[in-house]
Amino acid sequence: MINDKFLEQLRKEYRANETARRQIISAANNILFAAKKNIFAIQRNDFKTAEEKMADIEKELKSLEKRFGADRLYNEGTYKAAVEEYLEGKTLYTVIKKKKIEAYKGLSLNYESYLGGICDMIGELVRYATNQAAKGKFSEVAKIKKIAEDIMGQLIDFDLTGYLRTKYDQARGHLRKLEQMTYEIKLKNTK
Repeated sequence: MINDKFLEQLRKEYRANETARRQIISAANNILFAAKKNIFAIQRNDFKTAEEKMADIEKELKSLEKRFGADRLYNEGTYKAAVEEYLEGKTLYTVIKKKKIEAYKGLSLNYESYLGGICDMIGELVRYATNQAAKGKFSEVAKIKKIAEDIMGQLIDFDLTGYLRTKYDQARGHLRKLEQMTYEIKLKNTK
């Protein structure tokens, strides 16, 4: 048998955790959706909208940290996915604006989120380079490829494993797409 008072305590803790979990999942889904819209704005060079979206996302992330604490938040997969998507957009914006990627102050973000977001950002660079090529801005494609090469050159030193290794391998595939794109542009422009 289980002590009734102990069982009631377990029930209260479980319900409190489930209530918090539902609130985190709901907020994280909203953040994820906003982060995707942010990336879309960046891809269209709508930096004003992107800056507004990033500020809104950061405000919501800070609010969640204050309410639940960073440790509790990182127990939820939806939260981790939302933060990674936010960092994918934030690092894309940073790179396009020709700034250095560094720790973003005011938020408790972990290394896994940063590394996952940076790896995913390489894929967004392919999309950005494709858009630049479509506009005839071929020199921009070469610059984007160089940025991706530099980032990948720094990431190789991590010797990533597990989930992050998968992300890194995907980023390496995206770098190959950029290499192919620049090669084809050079071939076309030498004729």
